[in-house]
Amino acid sequence: MDTASQLVRVDRREGWAEVVLNRPARRNALTGPMVQELTEVMRGLATDDSVAAVVLRGEGGAFTSGHDLKELQADPAPPWAANLAKIFRETNIALFEFPRPIVGALEGFAINAGAALALSCDVLIAGESAFLQVGEIQQGAGIANNAAWLRLRAGEAVTSRIALYGDRVPAKDLHRLGLVTEVVPDAEVVTRACAVAERIAGFPAGSPTRIKADIRAQARITDPREWFRAQSSQALLSADRVSG
Repeated sequence: MDTASQLVRVDRREGWAEVVLNRPARRNALTGPMVQELTEVMRGLATDDSVAAVVLRGEGGAFTSGHDLKELQADPAPPWAANLAKIFRETNIALFEFPRPIVGALEGFAINAGAALALSCDVLIAGESAFLQVGEIQQGAGIANNAAWLRLRAGEAVTSRIALYGDRVPAKDLHRLGLVTEVVPDAEVVTRACAVAERIAGFPAGSPTRIKADIRAQARITDPREWFRAQSSQALLSADRVSG
C-alpha cells in the first residue's frame, strides 16, 4: 500500500492501482487540498509504466457529494477557497491527460463537481441505487467542467438532458444514455471495477495506453487547457441540498 495522504489514498495492486477519495465522514466532499492531492496523485501515476489502469472510487460507500459547502462557507474562509475553481480545473486536466484507462466505481452518488470526476472515467461501473447529478441550473450556476466531460462522453442531446433538468439521474438511466458502462448490485460495485482494471492490466504491456490514445484521438477538442475552464460557482450543491 502506498498512502499519498489521508485525503486521497493510493492502493497499489499487481499492474494497476486504486485511487480512493478518503473523507467518508463527509461523503468524500471535495476540498481544495483534496483535489490538489488528487491532481498530484494522477500526475504521479501517469509517469509510472507499471500501472496499466486505475480504479477511481470513494471510501465508505459513496463516490463524492461534490465540493464541501461547509468548508467553503466557513468564516473565515479557508485560504484555498478563492482559488478552488483554478485548483479543480487542474484536477480535471490531470484526469483528461491520464494516459491509461480509468475505471470508476460509482457508489451512492456523484454530485456536481463529483459528477465531473465520475464522468472523467473511461469505464464507469454503477450500483443499482447510485445516481449522478449536475444540478447547478437550480441555482443559476455554470457547469464548465461537466460540460467538457459531457461533450467528450455524450452528444448535445444527452448533455442537455443531464444539465437542463438538473435532477438526480439514476444508474439505469445513465446506462441507457451511455454514460455508465455497467450497472451491478450495490455491494458489487468496487469488486467489479477492480476486476475490470485487473483485466485491462492483464493485456500486453502498453496496449491499454495505445488503445486509449486511439480512442481519445477521435475527440473534437484535444487541448484540455482550452476545453476546461476555471469557472467559479456561487451555487455548489452538497448531497444535503439536492432535490429529488
